[in-house]
Amino acid sequence: MTVVENQREETAQGKPREKIVIEDILLLQQLGRVLDSKIRRERLQEEEAVHGPEHTEEWSVRDLLIFGLLKVRGKKKGLGRLRPNRAQREYSRNCAKKNIVLKARQVGMTTYIAARYFIQTITQPGTLTVQVAHTQESAEAIFNIVHRFWENLPEGMQKGALVRSRASSRQIAFPRLDSEYRVATAADPNAGRGMTIHNLHCSEVARWPRDAEESLGSLRAAVTSEGEIVLESTPNGAGGVFYEEWQRAGEMGFRRHFFPWWYEESYRANEQSQGALSSAEYSREEQELVLRFGLDAQQIAWRRRNWSQLRSMAAQEFAEDATSCFRASGECVFELEGIERAAQLCGRPVEERENGRWRAWLLPIAGKRYIIGVDPAGGGTDGDYSCAQVVDRQTAMQCAELHGHYPPQELAAKLGEIGRSYNDALLVVERNNHGYGVLAHLRTMGYTNLFMEGGQDGWLTSAVSRPAMIENMAAALATAPGLFSSARLLNECRTFVRHADGSSAAMAGAHDDCVMAMAIALAARARVAGERGRAAVAMGSFEVNRMATEWQSR
Repeated sequence: MTVVENQREETAQGKPREKIVIEDILLLQQLGRVLDSKIRRERLQEEEAVHGPEHTEEWSVRDLLIFGLLKVRGKKKGLGRLRPNRAQREYSRNCAKKNIVLKARQVGMTTYIAARYFIQTITQPGTLTVQVAHTQESAEAIFNIVHRFWENLPEGMQKGALVRSRASSRQIAFPRLDSEYRVATAADPNAGRGMTIHNLHCSEVARWPRDAEESLGSLRAAVTSEGEIVLESTPNGAGGVFYEEWQRAGEMGFRRHFFPWWYEESYRANEQSQGALSSAEYSREEQELVLRFGLDAQQIAWRRRNWSQLRSMAAQEFAEDATSCFRASGECVFELEGIERAAQLCGRPVEERENGRWRAWLLPIAGKRYIIGVDPAGGGTDGDYSCAQVVDRQTAMQCAELHGHYPPQELAAKLGEIGRSYNDALLVVERNNHGYGVLAHLRTMGYTNLFMEGGQDGWLTSAVSRPAMIENMAAALATAPGLFSSARLLNECRTFVRHADGSSAAMAGAHDDCVMAMAIALAARARVAGERGRAAVAMGSFEVNRMATEWQSR
């Protein structure tokens, strides 16, 4: 018998129904105020006897209620208690008010978030919970999960405190609590409008329709300041609204959660049908997974079978890391091997400000000379970002990066500040479009070390110069990946593709501001040094990578 059932049984002795209902409501409210409190080990002895010692760890009140009250349909037939798996337990321990979840297929996150929100809805009166699915079919499946929670509650709760005033294919309302649980689809243009949402779960955001950004913005605007948000999805290419949300999670105040395929216990081969693998049969990649994550022979056998069937899609459907799972469509301009090598060499910034908009890996050193490549934008929050890349003029090593939405005057002020701190660095501002305004503000502010071309301030990116700039940078990344320190830049490199007409740019839904700023910095470095060709960008892969390795080990 659960805590709620036990206390309710004690209050039901010889009391009128209405009084019992009131006491049930008061009990639910009491629990709602302490959902994050921990239950000590001795309170879980009953579960230990039934389910083993794993369940003697400290649980929150919320998770104890989930386990004690809610039933789900398992992967095998029949109903059972919702016993939190590894991914669900880890999410419970680490979640915040704003969360973004990147996961492999079917690790149970949609069910668990529905369970968390259902408990919050029935224990915190006046709560509106909304779950948004990517298709009508998925919305119905989620609603069935939630409706099953209610159907399997104790009968006294169903007819008392948690009686429903209505239940449709999308909505359950609890009039005695003034709470409501809704399920919607991302295709509904009115989802979230006119509501005050306390719990919002957006499921499979990477597969939302084309106007996903507008739908997501409308829903988020409806969430109260103290409300909870979860954006959750399996990956679906290196682009689109979910990819963008994942990349800028820190900037937006969201906590990242990543759950690879081995968090799901059922993803393992049947030893009898698949045969046992010995460690001697493991590939180098498989050996690394075993060493890093403790995978066993059955998991490796399952992986080998699925990778042979899914091929290039396996890394997306059954994610193993939060980078390679985002697949770029189209031919990537930059060599993926160089990108991955650079990603391995990337270190943590030694300085970070403005929620990650400014990151520095190498601080200025007296006597050194620097170049800053700048790709400016208009400053609106819905448009492109402005980006500045600081590189060492001698070695071409990336030192720092500025990335954010800044109007021209504010961007000019920041560039002046950065330029002066890096020993009056040469500022190479693209003068196309918004660049003219930025350059004018810099002159007004008295910053004089500006790159000039053809008698004019600034760098001109044209149909002639752009391909050469990009190829120049691609050569640097291939021969000297240790030059690059920014994960944000490398993520843009993954989504910078060649199109059918021969042009190259960010794929639909992605950005290339970091790429263009770095391409400008490297091209200007070659120009001012009087160097030519691809070798102009790097001082040699061996030497640069040696320097990068030494820096990382400091």
